[in-house]
Amino acid sequence: MPDLFDQPGSDAAPAASGSAPRPLADRLRPQRLADVVGQEQVLGPEAPLTTMLASGSLSSLVFWGPPGVGKTTIARLLAAETDLHFVQISAIFTGVQELRKVFEAARLRRQAGQGTLLFVDEIHRFNKAQQDGFLPHMEDGTILLVGATTENPSFELNAALLSRAQVLVLERLPLARLELLAQRAEAELGRPLPLDGPAREALLEMADGDGRALLNLVEQVAGWRTDAPLDKTALATRLTRRAAQYDKSGEEHYNLISALHKSVRGSDPDAALYWFTRMLAGGEDPRFLARRITRMAVEDIGLADPQAQGLCLDAWNSYERLGSPEGELALANAVIYLALAPKSNAAYTAYKAAAAAARKTGSEPPPKVIRNAPTRLMKEQGYGKGYAYDHDAEDAFSGQNYFPDDMPRASYYAPVDRGFERELKKRVDYFARLRAQRQTS
Repeated sequence: MPDLFDQPGSDAAPAASGSAPRPLADRLRPQRLADVVGQEQVLGPEAPLTTMLASGSLSSLVFWGPPGVGKTTIARLLAAETDLHFVQISAIFTGVQELRKVFEAARLRRQAGQGTLLFVDEIHRFNKAQQDGFLPHMEDGTILLVGATTENPSFELNAALLSRAQVLVLERLPLARLELLAQRAEAELGRPLPLDGPAREALLEMADGDGRALLNLVEQVAGWRTDAPLDKTALATRLTRRAAQYDKSGEEHYNLISALHKSVRGSDPDAALYWFTRMLAGGEDPRFLARRITRMAVEDIGLADPQAQGLCLDAWNSYERLGSPEGELALANAVIYLALAPKSNAAYTAYKAAAAAARKTGSEPPPKVIRNAPTRLMKEQGYGKGYAYDHDAEDAFSGQNYFPDDMPRASYYAPVDRGFERELKKRVDYFARLRAQRQTS
């Protein structure tokens, strides 16, 4: 089932006529949903689209997925299988006036007895008001909306529009599906690709899960005239590797930094390095990574290894002095160190618990005994009266109460029995015993 290609335009265009050459991707465009490669999670026997078509109740949809996985193709085939007139627009090139014309044409078409499937590519690029403009036409049946987006609909589309459409996730094509697509391309071209096995696999990897990109690469490679199959080195010389999908301001940015953070937290230096270098390869600012790595030291290691934070700051400073690409190695050192450091979120948890208590208790004043008394009036009011100077107490510990008078004593910091916090735990327990003794006496 080729889940391919998105092409801009309005109504469905007829096949190219005459002798004009047609791109391989267009020649292999599926004619039936059953021909689509991949996306079994939406097109399989019990999947949402199959169920909708079987019941005759196709609803408005939003296809969310990376480029080249079949969003436009599936929308076009849905229109064909439901006898709806297919209209395609792009949010990049369509303004308010064009939208009004599309809606009016759909209204006239509906009066004549035919429905309209309106496919909106890059739908997330419409602003809130434009997205709201679709709602009445969806509700009265003038259009059946199928939107396509590479961005997370939860962040980019209005809640009102999402409540009227079902979001279906389309996924990158795995290597097995790309291989099937390559075989179909070879059958269409009438000759095998001039590549040996490892080079063929490298070509599939270059497509990075994008079916359209693969067919463009196949068409290019198929045109080469060679005496023998090319190996990986020869292929790499003739082709430039396609850049991996990475949007520094989009969801993929947050997905990868989450993967890096969780790999460090999970004490896996190899996975952490992989995600770190993936982000660098995608063009991420190393300073952003330096900041987030330092945050990991503070949040997930804390006082279990007090050196971790300083090491991250040193790595950050080293990057600033060395620049790229040498400075990235300093950050990589920090990533490895953090992944292998003892882990504790005790300080992070204590901070959040104390902050929640501070918000809850509002303006509770400190007990008078520990308030400063710089003036006579304040002394007369009892400020500082009875304060026990800890250095004068046994063990330099008075055990007096430092919380507000009306607030029960709370315990926020619970160090773990790992790393340096094992020593801090002994200290916490020691002072707790002394406090109990002082209060008893």
